[in-house]
Amino acid sequence: MKILYICTHNRCRSILCEAITNASSNSSLEARSAGSQPVGEVHPLSVKYLAERGYSTDGLKSQSWDDFEDYQPDIVITVCDSAAGEACPVYFGNSLKLHWGLEDPSKLEGSEEDKAQAFYNSIDIIESRVAVLSDIASRNLAIEDVKKALQEKGAQ
Repeated sequence: MKILYICTHNRCRSILCEAITNASSNSSLEARSAGSQPVGEVHPLSVKYLAERGYSTDGLKSQSWDDFEDYQPDIVITVCDSAAGEACPVYFGNSLKLHWGLEDPSKLEGSEEDKAQAFYNSIDIIESRVAVLSDIASRNLAIEDVKKALQEKGAQ
């Protein structure tokens, strides 16, 4: 199952989702991330806290959703509210579209401990949702049944 995570700037939440999904034990999941207005660099704290949790950060980069015209994801998941409100490019027309509203830990003002906790909370939420997605993917459901299954599991 091919998944494309979308966030406006593709520097934090969508990057976290990509890394965590690709590290899942379900080899049938393949994730990429992109942005409608990418900033061109991954937030350094995303890299730091992913690495601290044992996730590979190799190959992570901020890129445009235009770079994925030929990717043909099964599922497009927006992870920020502003991206959820944007019209996806027509080439994602056959993809199942979901929204995982996540707080942006990179915007938190506060101590280093506060920032670390915000990233860890985001990572925990993503891990939980990816575990559900992985379980659903292992059942080889038709794509139209995936959304229903996600709703039943509370992962949408």
